[in-house]
Amino acid sequence: MTIHREGYKTIAITALVFGIFNLASFTFLSASLPWLAMVLFAVTLFLFLFIISFFRIPARTHTFDDNKIICPADGKVVVIEEITDVEYFKDRRIQVSIFMSPANVHVNRNPVSGEVVYNQYHKGKYLVAWHPKSSTENERWSVVTRNAHGEVLFKQIAGALAKRICNYTKVGQTVKQGDEYGFIKFGSRVDVLLPLTAKIDVQLNQVVQGGVTVLASW
Repeated sequence: MTIHREGYKTIAITALVFGIFNLASFTFLSASLPWLAMVLFAVTLFLFLFIISFFRIPARTHTFDDNKIICPADGKVVVIEEITDVEYFKDRRIQVSIFMSPANVHVNRNPVSGEVVYNQYHKGKYLVAWHPKSSTENERWSVVTRNAHGEVLFKQIAGALAKRICNYTKVGQTVKQGDEYGFIKFGSRVDVLLPLTAKIDVQLNQVVQGGVTVLASW
């Protein structure tokens, strides 16, 4: 397991706060209330370790298959439905949405290989990530990748806690399936818009892994 570069600053600040807080706690409480100092230490240590785990990149064997569309994120499948896309395709698409809790790995990976033909950041609200309107009203970042099979739109969506979306792609870039393309901090959602002809390989409420679980087949 490694730590994502987006976490270096956050972890450093958290470590500093953890150290100062517990130094003050043991200085002023260890003599009169040692049990309280230990409780505060245990609680803050748990929070510090949680912050570190949030930015983890676990070692995994990724799935590579040009005929498959791979899950771009860890989490749980919360939506599988046919929708009308008003942003890019302007037609009917199958939307598969993956909800990422704060406990999930938050690295986002390319679901397919190909050329990035669309990349657009949208300012917006911070509704809870499972809210039906979060796909169109929340802060979000949409990317479309095209290959010989067609085009896939995948959308990073901020949630009530996620205040920063990181996206490393640009139009004209050639990307490889499974490679990292972004990161979302502290709870979020990723939508994938597929052609109606795609065969969906996941089910509602299924727990999936980014870069590993097959989302659909062309």
